[in-house]
Amino acid sequence: MARYLEGARDIIAHVAERLQADLSVELWNGEVLPLGPGARSDIRFLIASPHVIARLLRSPRLMTLVEEHIAGGIQIVGGSLLDALGRWNHLNALALRRTLRPRTLIAAGWPFLFLRDRTEHRLSFSRRVRDKFGHGRDDGAMVEFHYDVSNGFYELFLDPEMQYSPGYFANETTNLADAQIAKLDRICRKLELSPNDHLLDIGCGWGGLACHAALHFGARVHGVTLSKEQLDYAQAKVHRLGLTGKITLELRDFRSIMSAAAYSKVVQVGMFEHVGVDNHDSYFGHLHHLMREGGLYLHDAITKRAPKELKNFRKLTPYMRVINRYIFPGGELDYLGLTITNLERNGFEVRDVESMREHYYLSLRHWSESLIARQSLAISLVGPERVRLWLLYLGMSAMGFWRGAMYDFQTVARKRSTGLAGFRTGRG
Repeated sequence: MARYLEGARDIIAHVAERLQADLSVELWNGEVLPLGPGARSDIRFLIASPHVIARLLRSPRLMTLVEEHIAGGIQIVGGSLLDALGRWNHLNALALRRTLRPRTLIAAGWPFLFLRDRTEHRLSFSRRVRDKFGHGRDDGAMVEFHYDVSNGFYELFLDPEMQYSPGYFANETTNLADAQIAKLDRICRKLELSPNDHLLDIGCGWGGLACHAALHFGARVHGVTLSKEQLDYAQAKVHRLGLTGKITLELRDFRSIMSAAAYSKVVQVGMFEHVGVDNHDSYFGHLHHLMREGGLYLHDAITKRAPKELKNFRKLTPYMRVINRYIFPGGELDYLGLTITNLERNGFEVRDVESMREHYYLSLRHWSESLIARQSLAISLVGPERVRLWLLYLGMSAMGFWRGAMYDFQTVARKRSTGLAGFRTGRG
């Protein structure tokens, strides 16, 4: 065991030279080593055994770090992932793999290479993911993988309206519940909802938006979801609020709805990320078929920053590889320009675009803090591995929005028509 400790000290000292972080590593024997000059030890990465270092040396990737964290081989002590990520320079972390000296790692790490991998790769999506809808792609199974965990689990960190998308924060001190009500209200106003409208809510989730639109704006709502857990929760809410005459909810893929021009308004919040780029035309084309002339569509989706070379935009980043395997199988982010282009190509006129990047960061921070505060209860519901995975996902995503690597936009488009279409309902 002494040779493993000596090798670990040398490896961590070399990493500290490059990372220059203000946090520390705690080894399996309780020894604490700094990850930068003058680094504090209040927040630490706990390495549970030498087998963790062995696996990182053999496979130095983000996926390995994530899998070790899920399994409990790497744990964060004294703070959250968000706290830890705020203690180092992101560019130093990105450059770490290529700036470390191989000779130093080999000299210090050779004893670890004889250790076997003990990590179990659990919680990952094991089915084959096909790109194109209609060619064997099972969107239902992929949605169930993420959402049909436990309604009780999501209740631990979401707001009372169960909104799993960004709230609208007046400022940083706005509480999550108020921010989510403000978001729902803004969406309904952007859609110019009235009692004369029939609204299609694609991916209606736990029913918060459908109920808000019916209760406060008088609209008739048809909501569809692919999650049985969400549908059961949403239907119970509709019944509890006495809205059964105004809202119809179904376990259904919206592409199976065939009624032409059935809806005056359509909304999609946080579902489009599941569609996949190869299915954009079928999505927007079918949406156009379902809407009345001049009808409004609100599209709220996470995007990524457009690369300088657009031919590379579908290249999977290490972050997205993790997300596809453990969080959103089959998911794919586009960029804002592609969203607008595809809307226009499929018969829509874009009327308004609003960035929600800061609002998404604040929402994720609230979710992360709430889940940490109720961590023991969460573990009793879904187990420690899934709780560690979700905290990792929320923290990594929050930093993605903070750094501007990820965005979220609310885009309002009108089914194309001629004349003064924007003045028909007095939108202001």
